[in-house]
Amino acid sequence: MGEGGNYGGIVAEGLERGFGAVRAVAGLDFRASPGEVTALIGPNGSGKTTLMLMLASLLKPDAGTIRVDGLDPVADPRGVRAILGWMPDTLGSWESLTSREILGLVGRMYGIGAAAARRRADELLEQVRLTQLADQPGRVLSRGQQQRLSLARALMHRPRVLLLDEPASGLDPGARIDLRSMLRRLAAEGCTVVVSSHVLSELDEMADRAVFVAGGRTVRSQSVAEADLQARRYAIRALDGQGLAARLESLSVPFGVHRAQRRDEAVVRVGSETEAAELLRRLVAGGVAVTAFAPASGALEETYLSTMAGEAAR
Repeated sequence: MGEGGNYGGIVAEGLERGFGAVRAVAGLDFRASPGEVTALIGPNGSGKTTLMLMLASLLKPDAGTIRVDGLDPVADPRGVRAILGWMPDTLGSWESLTSREILGLVGRMYGIGAAAARRRADELLEQVRLTQLADQPGRVLSRGQQQRLSLARALMHRPRVLLLDEPASGLDPGARIDLRSMLRRLAAEGCTVVVSSHVLSELDEMADRAVFVAGGRTVRSQSVAEADLQARRYAIRALDGQGLAARLESLSVPFGVHRAQRRDEAVVRVGSETEAAELLRRLVAGGVAVTAFAPASGALEETYLSTMAGEAAR
């Protein structure tokens, strides 16, 4: 994977897949570009995992087409697997083998020579902070450590396309930060990165674009930059809650009161950051001692909530 590489990314159109009478995916379209981290977002049962399995060449669609870096995973699964890294939600390991041995074996499976596989394994173990456990059997690893090893396995052959299903599950805060940094670096090198996750706050910091799915189909596609520009809910706290409420009423700003931790906060909806800044200025100018003023949710969470509300109303 060369720096600044320009690859074809992922293009999926009209995908359908059923399991008996259940239609897990029904006319779903999906695109992910090289050089970007694309978030795949949707509720449980929306078809996310089924889509990821089809993209990874592990499940054949009933209808529709997929191209992964220009290759068809149905017609050429070996070709796709040679360029694709796959990190499922849970991936067991050989409990009696050490982390170094597991990575070395995976490398050999991809046709990497023994010496090169050892070097690559050591490099990845350092990146995922498992060097100290490199020679311990897989059965001693915690859930978070197994996740880090799973990520290293997916990266062993330097894939051009990377699919990750709930990669932050079980990771401690430091490891989550490392994951974000690593995925941003891989995207900067030209990799196509797809991340499915329920932790939308993580995706705000990680992703360039998000695809929202529900009921087995695509319901929205949005860049994170676009999400940042949308109307948002802001939470406001002040030393005098009654004074804050009175000032909002005098400004004709609708608000709700939400109990957060040990203090009440007012929740308002503003159309942009410019509007938010102006509201804060007017509150302070009116003598309100504001102690907290921030978005009540992340940008992608805001889109998710509005999108799913729209789907529920259909």
